[in-house]
Amino acid sequence: MKTFVPKKDAVEKKWWLIDADGKVLGRLATQIAVLLRGKNKPQFSPFVDTGDFVIVINAEKIAVTGRKTDLKEYHSHSGYPGGIKTEVLKDLMARKPEEVIKKAVWGMIPKNTLGRAVYKKLKVYRGPAHPHAAQNPQEYRITSRRPTQ
Repeated sequence: MKTFVPKKDAVEKKWWLIDADGKVLGRLATQIAVLLRGKNKPQFSPFVDTGDFVIVINAEKIAVTGRKTDLKEYHSHSGYPGGIKTEVLKDLMARKPEEVIKKAVWGMIPKNTLGRAVYKKLKVYRGPAHPHAAQNPQEYRITSRRPTQ
């Protein structure tokens, strides 16, 4: 018996379209990470990029549970002493809602060369329009509950 190792060129890449309207951020991000890595495919291999492209639309309509809109913070540092900047989820959603989804997915993929290649296949857009109609993306349905507030 020999172990099957998929070749990079032999892997068929699909394009998936996900509507984020009313979806819970963390549950959506896990499904996106699975599609990007290719863990839903039978030929998955942890060291080969077997994943698909993912287009996320309606990023501004994402939902979070609990009090995360007021309590969740995103930090960045300039590299200089005292250069830390903090932004609350509510403010980041108002300014750049697509960054919230990108940061959630980035936290779920490996931090190495393969992870960076996988991350480049994620396309997130604020509204319902996207410029990838030529790739004929298939709609991917995520069944998650709306949060009760």
